Amino acid sequence: MRKLIFTVITCLSVLVVQGQQDSIFQAMKLFGLDFTQEEVDSLRGGLEDNLSDFQKIRMQPLPNDLPYSLVFVPPVNLDYISSEQLEVDFQLPGQVEMPAKIEELAFYSVAELSVLLQTRKVTSLELTKMYLSRLKRFGDTLQCVVSLTEELAMEQAKQADEEIAAGRYRGPLHGIPYGVKDLLAVEGYKTTWGAMPFKDQEINYTATVVEKLEAAGAVLVAKLTLGALAWGDVWYGGVTKNPWNLEQGSSGSSAGPASAVAAGLVPFAIGSETWGSIVSPSNRCGIMGLRPTFGRVSKYGAMALSWSMDKLGPMCRDATDLALVFDAIRGSDGKDLEVLKDYPFNYEYEADKVKNLRVGYLKGIFEASGYNKSNDSTTLVLLRNQGIKMIEKELPAEIPTSALGFILSAEAAAAFDELTRSNQDDELTRQIINAWPNVLRSARFIPAVEYIQANRLRYLLVQQFNEMMADIDVLIAPSFGGDQLLMTNLTGHPCVVLPNGSYEAGSSGTITLIGNHFDEASILSFARYLQALTPFEDEHPQMFTP
Repeated sequence: MRKLIFTVITCLSVLVVQGQQDSIFQAMKLFGLDFTQEEVDSLRGGLEDNLSDFQKIRMQPLPNDLPYSLVFVPPVNLDYISSEQLEVDFQLPGQVEMPAKIEELAFYSVAELSVLLQTRKVTSLELTKMYLSRLKRFGDTLQCVVSLTEELAMEQAKQADEEIAAGRYRGPLHGIPYGVKDLLAVEGYKTTWGAMPFKDQEINYTATVVEKLEAAGAVLVAKLTLGALAWGDVWYGGVTKNPWNLEQGSSGSSAGPASAVAAGLVPFAIGSETWGSIVSPSNRCGIMGLRPTFGRVSKYGAMALSWSMDKLGPMCRDATDLALVFDAIRGSDGKDLEVLKDYPFNYEYEADKVKNLRVGYLKGIFEASGYNKSNDSTTLVLLRNQGIKMIEKELPAEIPTSALGFILSAEAAAAFDELTRSNQDDELTRQIINAWPNVLRSARFIPAVEYIQANRLRYLLVQQFNEMMADIDVLIAPSFGGDQLLMTNLTGHPCVVLPNGSYEAGSSGTITLIGNHFDEASILSFARYLQALTPFEDEHPQMFTP
């Protein structure tokens, strides 16, 4: 009997060992590795030790807002960064008249509204009530509002009016209503991240960007939708709509900000981008967006998706407005480890000086691009007719940029590890293969070594992109041409996207202006120049026009 038991135990042990070996060899195939039998026998104990360590780590609570200790600091062209902050003149309109109906202000620019507020032709309270009314009337139609911050807005508007009346004017955002993407924490209100598992979540502090806007005197009226966990335009309450075409989603993930700005529900909003989340919905809804340099705007209080790729930026209908809002939100706060220094923002706008900027364009991508090619070609012709000389440029091609995209997936899987392991990802609305639940699961199989190697190549990519940009101030690119969108999100370079086609004529589209690190001033002034040459910012979706 003892011999039989011993034989059974021995056989089971052999099967366990064999099973482990089979698993290791199968894993080796998944990761493209080739070890000998002897090498596999040697490493098995190490794998068991690793698993034990993993299990200990998983027992520790890791909230989404816990910082990532490996800080991404891209190498920059220091020659393009000003050493001192100069006084900035945004050249706001001298005179702005009130329209016959206050609701006609819905599509006025921030710059125009600021003049009306400063000259006390309208009050912040009147503006705030008007925008809140539009948000209530059209929010469900567009499915772009998560929650109204009405009580807070009324308090901030009253305070703004009192301060302006007393001569304590804070600047061009004083009394201006706005909205934020609902991945930014606002104390006293839900922060849902657009995802069912977090739809009742409250975070007991306020994001730095919101605090900076409050300090500038702006009035928060709404928290706006985002695709669940910052992907697409599908959130737990539905699909956010494009105001120009209600049969179409607004794209994402800054879906609500783009939709609300395009429909005149807010004059500006704050969005975020990791890989196209400002660019894409701006393109879809026909507005303008600024993706600042990585490390320029604090992400404290924002949902972390990818610590080394997330950026926060303004979304508006006017290039001057982008500059005004950016100026208010930029700078360090001592909380976001990647915002290391308050570099100057020496914005300047004079048409003649803008024409002296050194401009490049991605010749090969413009020639190869299919989407929006006609509008893009027209833009280049328009600029040449204004005497703008453009230098032919090509993106760095030695490093396979698309192969580095899993950096985002790996970081997102870490940010939402508990969601995946608890199976709460089953509650997310989108459950297709190309959606977060499946992507986060598959990302668990990205080896740490490959993640590190990809980031080392990323460093080289930044250096190569800097070399390409060394003799220019502005690089013009098709918004979705080649690898530029992923490449510049990896390298951390800033960009402005603005309309270069007509929604009313059925030929909508956008063009992208890329700048050197921390030189948002050049691309914003060039965007203002280009905007002045086109009529597209004056187009508004008919259903939402007063």
